[in-house]
Amino acid sequence: MNLSNLKPAKGSVKSEKRIGRGQGSGYGGTSTRGHKGAKSRSGYSSKRGFEGGQMPLQRRLPKFGFKNINRVEYKAVNIGVIEELASKKSLTDINIDTLIEAGFVSKNDKVKILGSGELKAKVNVSAHAFSKGAAAAIEANGGQAIKL
Repeated sequence: MNLSNLKPAKGSVKSEKRIGRGQGSGYGGTSTRGHKGAKSRSGYSSKRGFEGGQMPLQRRLPKFGFKNINRVEYKAVNIGVIEELASKKSLTDINIDTLIEAGFVSKNDKVKILGSGELKAKVNVSAHAFSKGAAAAIEANGGQAIKL
């Protein structure tokens, strides 16, 4: 045994510091908060994005562009997908529920049918919107493009 491997008895040293219990504790006076400033005072809570009075990043960066709050987001489904679905499951009517079941759209999505691909089957398609090419392709095969 020598001075390099001496250590206090188990349980005799407390690990947490007791703040604000006088100068003798080593954590009296300012109680580890430093001098002055918002963080030294009671009731301090930092605000998200606050940079100590410096102009915050979200105000320094330029704003540009336009976000239309009335924009309607559609999930695009091509005619080629409908042809594939109709031939696989031998369907004559395709609606939103069919597309949800097949996993092409989610239940809250609005669906727009687009004209990419080739349609050979006679299919009645129900959706929220159609492109001109898609509607023409569906009706050219004797089907119906039903807008919801």
